[in-house]
Amino acid sequence: QLLPGEVLTLLLPSSCCQVRFQPFPGIRASPVPPPRVGLGGRCLDGKVAAQKGGWIGRWPAGSASQGLSSITRIPGAQNSPGLREELQGAACPLLHPPSMASPMRSLLADLDRYIQSFRLFLERSTEHQSMREFVERRLPAVIASIGNGKSAINVLSVGGGAGEVDLQILSKIRARYPGATINNDVIEPSADQISKYKERVAQASNLENIKFTWHKETANEYESRMNAEEKTKKWDFIHMIQMLYYVKDIPATIRYFHSLLEPQAKLLIILVSGKSGWQTLWKKYGPSFPLEDLCSYVSSADLLRMMDSAGMKYQLYELPSHMDITSCFIEGDKDGELLLDFLTETLEFAKTAPPELKHQVIEELRKPGCSEIRDGKVFFNNNLDVIVIEP
Repeated sequence: QLLPGEVLTLLLPSSCCQVRFQPFPGIRASPVPPPRVGLGGRCLDGKVAAQKGGWIGRWPAGSASQGLSSITRIPGAQNSPGLREELQGAACPLLHPPSMASPMRSLLADLDRYIQSFRLFLERSTEHQSMREFVERRLPAVIASIGNGKSAINVLSVGGGAGEVDLQILSKIRARYPGATINNDVIEPSADQISKYKERVAQASNLENIKFTWHKETANEYESRMNAEEKTKKWDFIHMIQMLYYVKDIPATIRYFHSLLEPQAKLLIILVSGKSGWQTLWKKYGPSFPLEDLCSYVSSADLLRMMDSAGMKYQLYELPSHMDITSCFIEGDKDGELLLDFLTETLEFAKTAPPELKHQVIEELRKPGCSEIRDGKVFFNNNLDVIVIEP
């Protein structure tokens, strides 16, 4: 128990950060359990997370964290060669980062393999089918007033990929406003995806009055460029489909693009449901995957909390979806290995993961929290949520 005037400084671990506690009047400090934290500062089940480098944890309400007065990150902590090894010791027994002996790397370190695994994911899942059904049945009501009285409608696709869903969305906007010009800008960092998007546009029909502009950059780079050029272009419809996992600061990114909406505009976001197999898998094993600050796990549940906190108005739509991951359980199956890479965001997971971690993940993928078994096949719960945010 800290007495008035006393300060307790904890070093977790020696190369990471200092946590200082000071007593509040009338509060008896209790022992603090080791923080459960994730790589790159991402805390899966905590209240606070650092975006870049260092390590930061959480403590349950009512614990000594009530007297938390400061957290000081030690410069260069994220680059300390002994950091991960030290974190696996007695100082943080709840933490399971990749072993220093393991060559595990983020899947995003090899963009070609990431795209290969992503395309296989689309082939084996009903994700785009679920999105198509939403576009057909629900999107017309969402866009019903975005272009009222306008001769030109400005659409911004953030992370447009190869354009499969984009063109479906544009067809509905064009049908709703047949006389208007549609200016469709696409933010996409992959040159390969942009190339395929352009091929899709060249082969498509019924794209009259739609002008395409591609920006080979990330959402963060687009924001930085607009700020540097002192531009604030407004949009009638912005969509961000399955891309928030790859931005550095999710709340700031949402705030920025939300600020670009015209008065009658909508911001549409699609990401995995908080009730999906992704939530189960990543909540349990996320700290073990080598995200390397290139990717973070976020679900609709996290996003809804952010928007409720910010007082944003939105509508929520649920999209059932599944993915056939049967090949993941066949040792040496190339497609199975690609899907495991995508599920764990780990490059060559089957070959580089420690045997115990690989076994645990494979077993977890069989369980009801992640998947269901039908007719001898294993189907991963890939449920999605669509969130439509008002200006």
